Amino acid sequence: MYSEIYKSLFSDNRKVFFLLIDPEKLQADALKRTAEAASRVGVDVILVGGSLTSLPIDETILTIKSITHIPVVLFPGNLLQLSAKADGILLLSLLSGRNPEYLIGNHVLASQFLKKSGLEIIPTGYILVDGHYLSSVEYISNTRPIPSEKADIVVATALAGEQLGLKLVYLEAGSGTNDRVREEIVMQVRKNISIPLLVGGGIRTSADIRNIYKAGANGVVVGTAVEEDYKILPSLAAVKNEFL
Repeated sequence: MYSEIYKSLFSDNRKVFFLLIDPEKLQADALKRTAEAASRVGVDVILVGGSLTSLPIDETILTIKSITHIPVVLFPGNLLQLSAKADGILLLSLLSGRNPEYLIGNHVLASQFLKKSGLEIIPTGYILVDGHYLSSVEYISNTRPIPSEKADIVVATALAGEQLGLKLVYLEAGSGTNDRVREEIVMQVRKNISIPLLVGGGIRTSADIRNIYKAGANGVVVGTAVEEDYKILPSLAAVKNEFL
């Protein structure tokens, strides 16, 4: 059940910073440097997962946990990315697509493992917004993102997720894109849902994060920018302190 991590992050109105680590994109030394940096600068959660990751991820999680006490939460792109070594899981339902495997099919297959794992389960509505870039999520899931000019559809999809009982909405433009979710979409979704809102994909600068926070997101998810240069992590993570 969702409880401790979820409550600690979203029980007040503070901004949160999620670091996404893809095990296939960080070698051992880079992983250690990134985890060490994360522990120093106030990263709230380390997400582990990726669209293409197919190797066991226990070693990655254990390495992170040997370096920092930051909660490690699964961000699974497939069933091979499940691990009881983590602290929790964003149980993703790809609401923007119409592929039943990513809406409920994989969840059924994972249900008994998750029940026994002891992981904190955070049911999350995952909404892919078109970043004018063929993302790995779009390709692997065989679904289409919601066009970025269709804010009304994004809003209705997020609202439906809340009405279905999901506890978190995650808007993403796709990993690696340079065209992130527009602030106007973030603002409209924030006005229409009462559950926490995360935004990721294409977030590369402090200004990006500042604008997304101002638009109403509870948290941001950053991955590719830190993979490319972990030294920018302090400046990115520090933005949340402006909103205390």
